[in-house]
Amino acid sequence: MTEKSWLKHYPEGIQKELEIPTIPVQQMLLDSTAKYPQNEAIIFYHKRMTYTELTGLSRAFTSALQANGVQKGDRVAVMLPNCPQYVISYFGTLMAGGIITQVNPMLVERELQYILQDSGAETIVILDALYPRLKSIQDQTNVRNVIVVSLQPSETSFTPDRSFEQFMQTATGNIAPVTIDPVNDIAVLQYTGGTTGRSKGAMLTHRNLVANVVQSYEFFKQDINLGQDKCLTVIPLFHVFGMTSGMNLSIFCGSSNVLLPRFDLEEMLQTIKREQPTTFPGVPTMYVALTNHPKAEEYGIDSIRVCNSGSAPMPVELMKEFEAKTGAKVLEGYGLSEAAPTTHCNPMFAERKPGSVGIGFPSTDYKIVDLATGTLEVPAGELGEVIIKGPQVMKGYWNMPEETANTLRDGWLYTGDIARMDEDGFLYIVDRKKDMIIASGYNVYPRDVEEVLYQHSSVQEAVVIGVPDSYRGETVKAVIVLKAGREATEEEMIQYCKDNMASYRVPTIIEFREQLPKTSVGKILRRALRDEVNAVK
Repeated sequence: MTEKSWLKHYPEGIQKELEIPTIPVQQMLLDSTAKYPQNEAIIFYHKRMTYTELTGLSRAFTSALQANGVQKGDRVAVMLPNCPQYVISYFGTLMAGGIITQVNPMLVERELQYILQDSGAETIVILDALYPRLKSIQDQTNVRNVIVVSLQPSETSFTPDRSFEQFMQTATGNIAPVTIDPVNDIAVLQYTGGTTGRSKGAMLTHRNLVANVVQSYEFFKQDINLGQDKCLTVIPLFHVFGMTSGMNLSIFCGSSNVLLPRFDLEEMLQTIKREQPTTFPGVPTMYVALTNHPKAEEYGIDSIRVCNSGSAPMPVELMKEFEAKTGAKVLEGYGLSEAAPTTHCNPMFAERKPGSVGIGFPSTDYKIVDLATGTLEVPAGELGEVIIKGPQVMKGYWNMPEETANTLRDGWLYTGDIARMDEDGFLYIVDRKKDMIIASGYNVYPRDVEEVLYQHSSVQEAVVIGVPDSYRGETVKAVIVLKAGREATEEEMIQYCKDNMASYRVPTIIEFREQLPKTSVGKILRRALRDEVNAVK
């Protein structure tokens, strides 16, 4: 199947191949500010910020960074929930030629230390509640500039480091010009869990990010009202889906970004009622909650016209229920950190196929290759690994040449995802990256959890799998063999995990066994444990 069969679905008005503008990411903000200076760029509870104000604050942040010694290529870590300070830090850093290092606020000390060490970040913008985590490991990192964000002024939030407001006051008003090469210069290090046990920093260039925004706009443009839409962004901006489909696409279109720092159903419904958003990128867990709320219609959720679903498979029945309640169309898509992230989506302009992740974006090529060699294209309907080519595909992994060479081959991104393609070019993801678990839209790599379990003094062997969960999609289960003569309870192991890893990675089920299934050479058979779960369903 060498021809791009999916392109036959494209109507005349949607370009199949795009000219990607050679601009840095921040130019999208500057262009929208010129076009829509008084449009609201950010709505955060009752705080509202125009494009002119956002650009002014971003420039002030740039000036402050430069006054504090940050130069082109320096990494600036951002460890924040969705809030205006995130957006200001993001664009202010890029204007200074810096590289944003995305840090999930749920990471515990050990995980935070690794990312800061690996990226070499010397500056971090961090939420006050997370400040103690940083201080406990800061001397093991290169971090010297600490900028503390408080979303709720409080007497207890005093720190010896500078507040965001104090840092902004160090701006001189001057900005030293920085030349950016959009094709080669990195804009963002997007850390992804590693099956090797180490997170990998996907190097996303300015061109990668601009390309994915332009591709998204082209694909959805028949349903976008430039300068008028409101995007409800609850998915975290530190996640590549939130960054591109929530923040950057909205800014490119001159839309308003309605930000919420966490997923709280009542708060989200009240926000929908108050702001009447028109677009909503979400994960299936959010759609489950909205669909099952008995009075969801009373909050005016029918204001939402277009919903994108990503990060986890969307159950077909859930999609039907949600659409019946709202009148919106849910467009399930597919992407990965290494592709900035979106490569596929179900189209508004053609048939949607529930259960499929849709067709390729403009300027995106893909094929299914055999699992043995990764070089032979398989016929339509047959399973293989999906590989992808396009301007949104990353430059490589930060400081990991071997991992890069293994993932990027002859210009193709090898996703590790098992999929099939039908005769129409629609893609169906059948199995996911190796053994990855997706719980509430978060990627959980079993090896990351196992590494922590093996550090427990009573654990001899441990294996982690995903098991079906009606709310989270999947939840994490650990099967443990204890050392001879040792004892441990499920509660004790769960608490140990809570103390040593981000909450979304913590197993909710612990099973103790005398032994684990293994191959003849002693390798633990993870799939055998998964098959047991599937047999019980």
